[in-house]
Amino acid sequence: MGFQDAIRAGLRQYATFAGRASRSEYWYFALFIVLGAAGLSIVDSILFGDDPATGKPRHVISALFQLATVVPLLAVGWRRMHDSGRPGWYNLLPMLVSIGIVVLLLGGAAMVGMAGMMPHPGPQAQGGMAAAGLLAGGIFVVTLMVLQLALALLMLWWLTRPSDPDANAYGPPPKP
Repeated sequence: MGFQDAIRAGLRQYATFAGRASRSEYWYFALFIVLGAAGLSIVDSILFGDDPATGKPRHVISALFQLATVVPLLAVGWRRMHDSGRPGWYNLLPMLVSIGIVVLLLGGAAMVGMAGMMPHPGPQAQGGMAAAGLLAGGIFVVTLMVLQLALALLMLWWLTRPSDPDANAYGPPPKP
């Protein structure tokens, strides 16, 4: 499948999570997303310039493009996982770990804020408890980040695997 055919297939099957997608369909569609976002970022900087307060470029059109292409990219990735014989929801694993990290960080910040409002034993005990909590929380977050990196590499591996040549549980192989 060529570049234009992959773009057409990805946009035509905007939210189709059933079936299979070939390697070329997935990677060409991902390339389209990257090139489109980069090109539209240049257009954004020409049209909207930089934010005077921060000095960073404003991303208006490129952000809308990325928002509009989240679902088709997820769908074609889902179908790509099916093509290699794996469940499509595996595509969500790195994102779920990211959400877990954010929840833990926000929960830890809330607990630190609440701990500041509670009466504590002497300053000696406070320092020890806080240091132990920070160490345990830090180790846990680092462990989750390593898990996220491992899952992202595993996803990359799965997405580059050859297609099942025959029909599998998710349907017949995609047409060339």
